[in-house]
Amino acid sequence: MKLNGIISVVLLALLTSCGNKGGQATEEVPADSLLNDSLRADSLQALVEDYPMPKAADELFDDFVYNFVVNRKLQMERIHFPLSYQKDGKVQQLKKEQWKPEHFFMRQGYYTLLFDSEKHMEIVKDTSVNHAVVEKIHFDTHSVEQFVFDRMRGAWMLMKVCTIPISQDVNASFLSFYHQFVTDKTFQGNSLAETVQFVGPDPDDDFNMMEGIITPDTWEAFAPQLPKKMIYNIIYGQPKKEGNSKIFVMRGIANGLELEMTFKRMSGNWKLVKLTT
Repeated sequence: MKLNGIISVVLLALLTSCGNKGGQATEEVPADSLLNDSLRADSLQALVEDYPMPKAADELFDDFVYNFVVNRKLQMERIHFPLSYQKDGKVQQLKKEQWKPEHFFMRQGYYTLLFDSEKHMEIVKDTSVNHAVVEKIHFDTHSVEQFVFDRMRGAWMLMKVCTIPISQDVNASFLSFYHQFVTDKTFQGNSLAETVQFVGPDPDDDFNMMEGIITPDTWEAFAPQLPKKMIYNIIYGQPKKEGNSKIFVMRGIANGLELEMTFKRMSGNWKLVKLTT
């Protein structure tokens, strides 16, 4: 994802103050830091709102969504009110005064995405995409909160919010697997391919990458810390039927975190085949 102009500078400060400062992904912000972070966020957010979103930010959904979550004024302008809110088979029409600002993943210091292939990852740069869905995937409630955006007359708008069971999500099989993978060490060990390709920075050369092989007996030394309670995903364009490969991406926001895990479905079971850090 990329940022634009003066918003880039202000947003970077906002994310550094509110996100995880240690460069490691965490699921919860310590309670004693919430107040200070909130005050810093409010001050910087006020600065962001003094600058209009660049028109170019509507070309790519990633650019737009960054502006959407840090600029409350813009957020209110880019929601189609009354907003359709669907949950538990019931549909409500939310009025403007009922909406609470949505920050998505901006305050947790990292975000996650799911792709079907390396080629599929290029869709984030596709300016022809006019439909996108931001998903909050809650493993504790086995549900997915979907924020549906459409680009109308050149401007991205939030059109509706709906909550569905994970079992109905386009990535249902992988999401079920992922939750067990991150919560059950025995299952995780059994979900590795015979050899897992590893690609990571060369400790002896900052400009090069090194490649190697991870075997089940050495996995513990490489196993990354992964979110267990909730992850995010963005579906760019119309969702496709779940295939037999999946790339789980976790990237830090202003903290340098970068992780890709490639899984393949083999004989009906998902297996980790590649880890890139």
